Amino acid sequence: MKITVYGTEVQCASCVGAPSSIETYEWLQSALGRKYPEHHFEFEYIDFETVEDEFSEALKQDEWFYPLVLLNGEVVDEGVVQLRKVYAAIDQA
Repeated sequence: MKITVYGTEVQCASCVGAPSSIETYEWLQSALGRKYPEHHFEFEYIDFETVEDEFSEALKQDEWFYPLVLLNGEVVDEGVVQLRKVYAAIDQA
């Protein structure tokens, strides 16, 4: 399973007080490793300010909040990421 987190260094204006994109990325690695020790996850962090793809463009156009979390290319959660949404997506995959 591939977990992709899109973010950037600057915190989302709507996410003041929430973890940064990098903190969310690191937190997910730790939390998912503990919850699913039998799964192999491939983690990827993408700074959407430096990459040209559909999700980066959507983030630049404010269509999504960041950090944006994808599981195997499908959006799972955005902004203030909730583990229960990520867990539910993994359990259904």
